[in-house]
Amino acid sequence: MAVPEGYLLLGRTRMPLRWGDMDAMGHVNNTLYFRYLEQARIELFESLGFPATPGGVGPVIVNAHCSFLRQLRYPGEIEVTSWVGAPGRSSFETVHEIRRIDDPELVFAQGGAKVVWVDQRVEKSVPLPGEVRERLAGR
Repeated sequence: MAVPEGYLLLGRTRMPLRWGDMDAMGHVNNTLYFRYLEQARIELFESLGFPATPGGVGPVIVNAHCSFLRQLRYPGEIEVTSWVGAPGRSSFETVHEIRRIDDPELVFAQGGAKVVWVDQRVEKSVPLPGEVRERLAGR
């Protein structure tokens, strides 16, 4: 999966692979890849000024996907690169790649999520605020 045309680079997030991330098969468990993507998304949202707001209004994912291309193993450090698509009325798509810092040419996983702006009090989507639209457009 290549990054779709027109997607804007949001940023890069580094994190360590931990011994506890490994499973009985001797590699990082597939569920942890989703945690890595989640952590990258949350850090990027915070850096853009719109953190997750439990009980308030803000970003919630409605689906997530990941293709596991290569096995990750401890020890090491990864970098998650994140892109965002053009915003819709209340949502936008994110795309991510996971690479090892010590082997940056290889993509170990690709994934993404659809993010919807939600008012948690009424559990309904709401239009993206203008400030969020601008930041997602790189302004």
